[in-house]
Amino acid sequence: MPGFTAEELIACYKRGVFPMAEARDDPRVFLIDPEERGVIPLDGFHTPRRLARTVRAEPFDMRVDTAFEAVIDGCSAQAEDRPETWINDAIRHLYRELFARGQAHTVECWQGERLVGGLYGVSLGGAFFGESMFSLERDASKVALVHLVGRLIVGGYKLLDAQFMTEHLAQFGALEIPRADYRRRLLEALVAPADFYKLAPAGVGAAGEGVLQAITQRS
Repeated sequence: MPGFTAEELIACYKRGVFPMAEARDDPRVFLIDPEERGVIPLDGFHTPRRLARTVRAEPFDMRVDTAFEAVIDGCSAQAEDRPETWINDAIRHLYRELFARGQAHTVECWQGERLVGGLYGVSLGGAFFGESMFSLERDASKVALVHLVGRLIVGGYKLLDAQFMTEHLAQFGALEIPRADYRRRLLEALVAPADFYKLAPAGVGAAGEGVLQAITQRS
């Protein structure tokens, strides 16, 4: 897909499709439009009990939007359970531009000056499209997801798109919905007013207890 621009990428999200690459070294980008779409209901998010204790203990310094390049590096790095990545140079460039425009965000877990986990995604209206996450310390990506959900709930978001259903996401209440249902929810979410920074401003994270309270009140 030569010459694919950030504007075209946004248009793809708005019509319900998203980009991927076959591998890190494959320069091609193709569009995915699955028949069944994975979503995480914001009004039915489940925080496992042990993970809730971890969130309350605040083992990580939570930050948002301070280290986009480092987060995407972590998401694209090889790991035992992920020998290959779909994040190639073209995708990195596109999401870097979206981040500069305020349309992509990160949730980051830090220990001192070491980034140990996090996630990134795209925000359009009241829809958030989760792209990828990584973890170098136990539960770091899960804690980042809990903080993301709390932030989306407080910010008035209507849709958290997980793209594909996995066993990992199932523990949080994720489910698969048909393409037509997804597109209906997407259209409603895109016109909803939302504020990614309502819970806490750019650069900082929220307290774990406050995040859990936001989730409990909505669920």
